[in-house]
Amino acid sequence: MPLTPQDDRYLARALDLACDAAGLASPNPTVGCVLARGETIVGEGAHLYDARDHAEIAALKQAAALGHKVSGATAYVTLEPCSHHGRTGPCADALIAAGIARCVVATVDPNPLVSGAGLAKLRAANIDVAVAAPQSPLAQQGRRLNDAFAHFIQHHRPFVTLKAALSVDGMLAPPPASRTATAPHWVTGTAARANAQHLRHGSDAILTGIGTVLADNPSLTDRTGLPRRRALLRVVLDSELRTPLDSGLVTSAAKDLLILCSSDAPADRESALRARNAEVLRIPSDGYGHLELAAALNALAERNILSVLVEAGSSLNASLLRADLVDKLVLYYAERELGVDGIPFAAGYDSPYSLQQRLTHATHTSFPSDITPNAEDVRVTGYLHDPWTTIP
Repeated sequence: MPLTPQDDRYLARALDLACDAAGLASPNPTVGCVLARGETIVGEGAHLYDARDHAEIAALKQAAALGHKVSGATAYVTLEPCSHHGRTGPCADALIAAGIARCVVATVDPNPLVSGAGLAKLRAANIDVAVAAPQSPLAQQGRRLNDAFAHFIQHHRPFVTLKAALSVDGMLAPPPASRTATAPHWVTGTAARANAQHLRHGSDAILTGIGTVLADNPSLTDRTGLPRRRALLRVVLDSELRTPLDSGLVTSAAKDLLILCSSDAPADRESALRARNAEVLRIPSDGYGHLELAAALNALAERNILSVLVEAGSSLNASLLRADLVDKLVLYYAERELGVDGIPFAAGYDSPYSLQQRLTHATHTSFPSDITPNAEDVRVTGYLHDPWTTIP
């Protein structure tokens, strides 16, 4: 049965609650819940990892605290209520015990071991269950909130988003000879760069290569000012441990900087970096002087890093794309050219425009530019691998 306008309204409210909790649930999924009786919301909540309660339990507790009756209510949940014991008991059981009459969900659980089991529990208890149509806007929003969780739970590898700011001719930066040492070259304007900060906020880790560290001296911090449960982990691929001790990354390290290096990297450099609060981890190399990218992602997976944002240079971009390790692309284009001698998006790889032809669920968004007069920066977002592909 299709969802009613009232269903859409309350499910949208549950999605808003989940969005507000973004950054506070990882490594668990981001979930919101609304309990409603007719036109009245009797309880609502979102999952906050440190508070333990899942969204459904938070909503039930709020209803009880307000003295509202839950029996006969409808539960609107952004993700299928869980059916198994984890840090807490099954939410499906809690909803059944509370006496709800109906449950509306945006999308099913992506975990292939439990997908559909929560809904089956509710139906077995004679609770009416409705699931948003997979291609509907509400279902898609529910999925996009938990892309990283869906990917991680199915593939046991972080969901990788590659972000780049490009000129209209597909270049990352002007020729090295025209650049100021260790200073970033802004291609896009302030509005686009502020938008990109939200990508950092929505990620567990940000990854770059030593080339970018030496060229730009980036800080790679989350500057949104929004709350997050765990600090953004800043990760550098640096096989020989060349990261300068006076770099912005090292001088600001507070147990949030991880440098991945090869097994034969200098021990004295490791000691010096560790003395400055950077963590150093040795991982396998590919035999050609480069770190194994799959090994790097596996090391992050072992730390429950569900999502990785790549902000890197031409070489690392190309290596990740060739290895088919990029799941999502976010490309910001400025209305300016940097010329054939500029640094390409991905050295020796397809142009970003060719790559865009492979994207699914692609969207375009514009931002005013304060660098190029009377121009706009355009963000193109899409998927090379849909993390929900195997989910009905």
